[in-house]
Amino acid sequence: MLHKSAKALSRRKFLISSVQSSAGLVLGMSLPLSHAEADNSDAASSVTKTLSPNAFVTINDSNKVIVTIKHLEMGQGTFTGLATLVAEELDADWAQVECQGAEAAVEKYANGLWGKFQGTGGSTAIANSYQQMREAGATARAMLVGAAASLWRVPVTAITVKQGMVHHAATGKSVNFGVLAELAALQTIPQEVELKDPSEFTLIGKKVSRKDVGKTSGKAIFTQDIQRPNQLTALVAHPPLFGAKVSSFDATEALKVNGVVDVVQIPNGVAVLAKDYWQAKTGRDLLKVQWDESVAFTKSSDELMNEYKALAEKPGLVATDNGNVDEGFAQADQIIEASYEFPYLAHATMEPMNCVVQLHSEGRTFERAELWYGAQIHTGDQMAVAGALGLTPDKVKINTLFAGGSFGRRGNAHSDYVLEAVQIAKAHGKGVPIKLVWSREDDTHAGYYRPMYFHKLKAGLDKAGNLVAWQHRIVGQSIVKGTGFEGLIQNGIDHTSVEGASNLPYGIPNKRVELHTTESKVPVLWWRSVGSTHTAHATECFLDEIAAVAKKDPVALRMALLKNHPRHRGVLELAAKQAGWSEQTKSSENAFGVAVHKSFGTYVAQVVEVAKSSQGYKIERVTCAVDCGVAVNPDVIKAQMEGGIGYGLSPALLSEITLNKGKVAQSNFHDYQVIRMNNMPDIDVHIVPSTEPPTGVGEPGTPVIAPALSNALAAAGAEREYRLPLKTQLV
Repeated sequence: MLHKSAKALSRRKFLISSVQSSAGLVLGMSLPLSHAEADNSDAASSVTKTLSPNAFVTINDSNKVIVTIKHLEMGQGTFTGLATLVAEELDADWAQVECQGAEAAVEKYANGLWGKFQGTGGSTAIANSYQQMREAGATARAMLVGAAASLWRVPVTAITVKQGMVHHAATGKSVNFGVLAELAALQTIPQEVELKDPSEFTLIGKKVSRKDVGKTSGKAIFTQDIQRPNQLTALVAHPPLFGAKVSSFDATEALKVNGVVDVVQIPNGVAVLAKDYWQAKTGRDLLKVQWDESVAFTKSSDELMNEYKALAEKPGLVATDNGNVDEGFAQADQIIEASYEFPYLAHATMEPMNCVVQLHSEGRTFERAELWYGAQIHTGDQMAVAGALGLTPDKVKINTLFAGGSFGRRGNAHSDYVLEAVQIAKAHGKGVPIKLVWSREDDTHAGYYRPMYFHKLKAGLDKAGNLVAWQHRIVGQSIVKGTGFEGLIQNGIDHTSVEGASNLPYGIPNKRVELHTTESKVPVLWWRSVGSTHTAHATECFLDEIAAVAKKDPVALRMALLKNHPRHRGVLELAAKQAGWSEQTKSSENAFGVAVHKSFGTYVAQVVEVAKSSQGYKIERVTCAVDCGVAVNPDVIKAQMEGGIGYGLSPALLSEITLNKGKVAQSNFHDYQVIRMNNMPDIDVHIVPSTEPPTGVGEPGTPVIAPALSNALAAAGAEREYRLPLKTQLV
């Protein structure tokens, strides 16, 4: 050990003297080892030409700062936001920063808010990684500074770093990160680092260019771009009814198609493997499959909703019980009731589900697996694949690519399409790469859905029009029951079904929220902003109805009820002010609607302005205020609010999944419609300045828009509707 340390010290002195003799500017990244060191493989391997002090930052000899991002980039800006945190503390030049997705390695890349589990969701990327990524950048900076101090034989306090350059002002010496990387790698990794005071930020809080680049030029790599040697494409014929199974199949005609290589049965259908997508699709269309539908789901949407309505007449499991609700209603001067219906929803990602898998075997035994796709729940997928193949998770390598949206669909606790790809590769048994592709019709017909829900609300007002009692019953399927996330169910209450209702912030003295959880074979999954997708709409629309009965201004009513919730009040006040609520609602010919809601730790208020004409109603403008703590990248925040509003407008106006005797009626964007760019209103986003820890922005913009719009339409004279999507004519 002493001899090895001596070698390392000798190497360090050699590097220092070489750089000093070259004015500190021309340290090549291929300095030769001495003969003694070249012969000593241990000593040679201890020297690296890159600085990688942790799992997140690598600085190479080309002066590139490579940031490894442990959260999936699916359009929400994680590459940009997390890289900003590193670059800020590193004092890197933004142009030298590049990003790469992390592999599945929970010991290095766990989501700190989820425990020992790697994954992306719940708008946790920035919230989870804010401190971690800043420390990662600060650690690398400290080692670069230490290297420069050793090189120039000056105190570390005399070294400054700015925009990717390390300086010593007294001598005028400067050097970039790449030149110092090899020498910095010999520094002891500091156990503690000092982070910047927010007053020193140069990147955090500023607009910087995004790092998930190349999407419009075709340079960005998605699953569809992966082409491995001898790769085959697979499409699956899924059951027409949920719960149906393959009874038998005839692949004679499918195998006649040029390019079709194999047809295999898997647990959830029959897969056709071919040399390209269209050959596989043509072959699949020619399959003759007999389905066993003896235990399949055969109910229609209307039947289910009628069952939900009947359940809502009965008390459910209590999620929240404050005060004495029964006594509150008994003493109320006036009772108001309303019910709201929400259909199943598809995720409708621009990139439907896909995955490339290659199994490696020794003889008849699979030894390891490698996958390429937009992995959202790395640990869950890794464990599911390992279980299907009889491997340990470390034998499953996941290469994380960009994903063309998810909105919850890729964060599937059942790892559905990933397991499907593995099952196909296992059944084919040739060890060649298999690319599973779901068409949009596949994902619309056989995917997972935001559950259907029914809400029944009841409020009591005193003689002054003050809220004295509130009862809220929710009926719907559990998203997490029977999954690895079942811990979210406590005392029979699925938190994802009642979030946004059970924690309603309004100061109502007597409040009770109840839940009926239904059972169904229809596969359900979280959908962008999860429970808040329906709870925000029901509570915010009902509150506007209460305001109308009590003859109170909707904003003033909310402000009074939120006296103990300053951050709710902050976004509400800002949105109302920027929309001109107090002036416009009195003088403008247009009508205004408001809603405010907190989800995933972020507070959002929106005001919708609508104009009425003989042709119908037009959304003129949406004013949005958001409080997400420290605004790491304001441009990304604004983009996510705009995107969330657009995503929320689709089910508010157009989107729904309906079942007809168990079959999904919709198939593609012609009948599962989403809002188009030319129908988007003007959107103004305003960010509340904050020093609070940052929270997420990928989801919280979505749940607020539908109730704000519904309230605006009611204010404009449209008949209030209690079912989404709204049928009011919009132009």
